[in-house]
Amino acid sequence: MSERTKYSGSVVIPLYNERDSLAELYTQLTSIMERTFTWHELIFVDDGSTDGSVDVLREIRGRDARVKVISFRRNYGKSAALSEGFKVTRGDIVVTIDADLQDNPEEIPELVAKLDEGYDLVSGWKMQRRDPITKTLPSKLFNLTTALVSGIRIHDFNCGLKCYRGEVVKRVSIYGELHRFIPVIAGWEGFRVTEKKVTHFERKYGQSKFGAARFLNGMFDLMTVMFLTRRSTSPLHFFGRVAFCFFAVGGLITLYFLTLWLLGRGLHVRPLMVGGLVMIVIAIQIGSFGLLAELFTSKVERTFAYREYRIDD
Repeated sequence: MSERTKYSGSVVIPLYNERDSLAELYTQLTSIMERTFTWHELIFVDDGSTDGSVDVLREIRGRDARVKVISFRRNYGKSAALSEGFKVTRGDIVVTIDADLQDNPEEIPELVAKLDEGYDLVSGWKMQRRDPITKTLPSKLFNLTTALVSGIRIHDFNCGLKCYRGEVVKRVSIYGELHRFIPVIAGWEGFRVTEKKVTHFERKYGQSKFGAARFLNGMFDLMTVMFLTRRSTSPLHFFGRVAFCFFAVGGLITLYFLTLWLLGRGLHVRPLMVGGLVMIVIAIQIGSFGLLAELFTSKVERTFAYREYRIDD
């Protein structure tokens, strides 16, 4: 697509120790964005790099006012970087791309064109990944499991190259390592999600920052996402319903034996009586757990709303 779209565009680039690739990535992005959007901005989010990446970014920022630099004081993770980058975007269209040069910026116009078909989020699909099998095989298993459990039928949830309508990034809230599930969260928020095949290059500089443990963490995160998207409005509502069921059954059993006692029938310990009391105790514990989860959830949201960082603009 050679003609500019009618949109303004923001690019969010999360990075950690990618000093050698930044100048080349900036040149590539600037060229393609100038040909694609009427106005654009590049938002680099340095996730506590220790290799001098932020110095390179500030030098680029000094030459180009369209560049914004967010620098964390320590490493918070990719989700945190994306979350803070999303907060300051001003474009109608928001693109995310990793800083390792494994994605091709030239494919951004085609992702934007896909949005014009009525979609709200277009995720890249690295059909042929240039990574070792120790990464590709677990990744395929993870993507297959996520698609089956979530109902969002795409092949690559964790591709760094994605294109969003601006309203999506303002609506979706991520923390921890939930960036892998942005398509799931967006889909459950009612946005239309699709994918497009993209090219994947071998890493040119440095090495991957992600180890095998992330795939196990991803399964735990999947359970978290499904709980957050399938529950009603709060943890207390979810656990409260479960607690109510236990309490109702246990209460009816206890009421039965109480009625017998009031009618003058002799009582002795029976398995059913014990079971009723145990169910009431379990109900109290589950309800208490729901209340604690509610308090914890609100605390987490407040915590991730106040990260330490500075913006150079």
